[in-house]
Amino acid sequence: MFGAIIGDIVGSRFEWHNHRSKRFKLFTADCFFTDDTVMTLAVAQAILEAAGDYTNLGQLTIKQMQKIGRRYPDCGYGGMFATWMFSDQPQPYNSFGNGAAMRVSACGFAATSLQEALSLAQKVTEVTHNHPEGIKGAQATAAAVFLARTGHDQNAIRAYIEQNYYPLTKTIDEIRPTYRFNETCQETVPQAITAFLEADSFEDALRNAISIGGDSDTVAAITGGIAEAAFDIPSDIRHKALPYLDDSLRKILINFENTFPKTP
Repeated sequence: MFGAIIGDIVGSRFEWHNHRSKRFKLFTADCFFTDDTVMTLAVAQAILEAAGDYTNLGQLTIKQMQKIGRRYPDCGYGGMFATWMFSDQPQPYNSFGNGAAMRVSACGFAATSLQEALSLAQKVTEVTHNHPEGIKGAQATAAAVFLARTGHDQNAIRAYIEQNYYPLTKTIDEIRPTYRFNETCQETVPQAITAFLEADSFEDALRNAISIGGDSDTVAAITGGIAEAAFDIPSDIRHKALPYLDDSLRKILINFENTFPKTP
């Protein structure tokens, strides 16, 4: 899950100023965490609170998204989500925005089976993004995380995603020249997964993700969550990213990592 947060932080300065190259500094003073990080940790906290009983995970997700999210009102929420987050009676709004996928990596780390990863992803997603394409994007991401975490190689993950979710016909070099900012799952998740599939390390995956442009922090968050599951996060990258989080967010991260270590 920390991989998604690192992707968000690295991509934050490129969201409105795309950088179509793999050559750049990962961390600078211009980097920051966005709503992608806040909501990733809200989902993680909901899973922690469920303590293995996921029958009420949807309600716990609403609770934690509103509780944690309201502490950071200016971190970049979309308009409809911001309205939902501050509502006294929050209802799903048929969204297929890529927010469904950027926040879901904790499901892939907490799950004990592929089917459970898909179930958790649906439960935490349908409270807002209940459009079929929103749930599809979240489930594809959670599945990729789970498969990577449980030792499936990139070819196996590609085959699963293509069979069940998206065609992955273009390479990163083919995507890069024409890819533009897009906030839908359909036009973010396949590209983010491809960035992982063409990588040979965690850092390489992030560089692939940033290099295509678009909604850079979210693309890199989705890619980073999967890449963490497949590769180790280098200690220097971890140590450089942690200080971008405040104590409250860091506490959730560490608690989740201790409860759900990468190795199943």
